[in-house]
Amino acid sequence: MAVGLLDLLSQGRRRGSQVDRGPNVDKYRHSRGKNFLEDYFIPNYVYSNVDFHGRYRMQPHLFNKVMHNVCNYDAYLIQKCDAAGVLGLFSKQKLTTVIRMLAYGSSADQVDEIARMRKSITLESLARFCDAIETLYTRDYLCKPTLRDLQRLLQKAEARGFQT
Repeated sequence: MAVGLLDLLSQGRRRGSQVDRGPNVDKYRHSRGKNFLEDYFIPNYVYSNVDFHGRYRMQPHLFNKVMHNVCNYDAYLIQKCDAAGVLGLFSKQKLTTVIRMLAYGSSADQVDEIARMRKSITLESLARFCDAIETLYTRDYLCKPTLRDLQRLLQKAEARGFQT
């Protein structure tokens, strides 16, 4: 995450259209987003819940709950129209990209083939997602471990062969 935030900060200000800049590359993000929804989220999905869990390290129902909470917290992650009236990225596209980056330690460039999102959007989504998770879940889930928690974790580690 730290690398992603440094990349975001080093990108500087967005410049928009300028003379002598190359044309925008059409990444077919809407068709890619629809394919993604068909893969995991419609009733006759292509991949099973086991596949989803293997790729995103959580069950789809938990993903949907987190997505709902995070999108209610930060409107940036909601699909909207831009100034030209073009429909933006799906919320699920942004969030699955972020979760995949966190689950695998991937960079924004590595997940571009999946999400078809600009690096700046990916990194902004990552920063906003992490802020939302910290704000929404710190009190209940991201607290310091108790002595009992530590003992349980150490026993679990020893059972798996780790030395303490």
